[in-house]
Amino acid sequence: MFEIIFPFISKLIDRIIPDETSRSAAKLELMKSENQQVLSEMQASLSAILVEGGSSDKWTSRARPSFLYVMYGIILSCFIGGIIGIWYPLATTQAAANINALLRALPQDLYNLFAMGYLGYAGARSFDKWRKIK
Repeated sequence: MFEIIFPFISKLIDRIIPDETSRSAAKLELMKSENQQVLSEMQASLSAILVEGGSSDKWTSRARPSFLYVMYGIILSCFIGGIIGIWYPLATTQAAANINALLRALPQDLYNLFAMGYLGYAGARSFDKWRKIK
């Protein structure tokens, strides 16, 4: 919202303050307040993630990675099933049909949850590594 108001206030400062140095100082203060607003929004959004990650409860701090490991296991089992299908093609075809029916029965919201969890976790870890937070 502040990014919408900033150009308007900047033009208003240009009209109200005739002195160039005072105008520049006012714009600098305006940019500082905008940056402070953005920083406080980022801190608020990251604070919940950091609290969960630092929790002493192992289920809270490992909830997102555990969900990803389950999904990795499912993907790995599909590859293993494909290799086993070399020797048992009929059984593998039936198993693939059963798995396909099972996966189609799962609601789309579960897949959306996986995608958001994966992207959120990967993004948070990338940010932590970029900031060198362990």
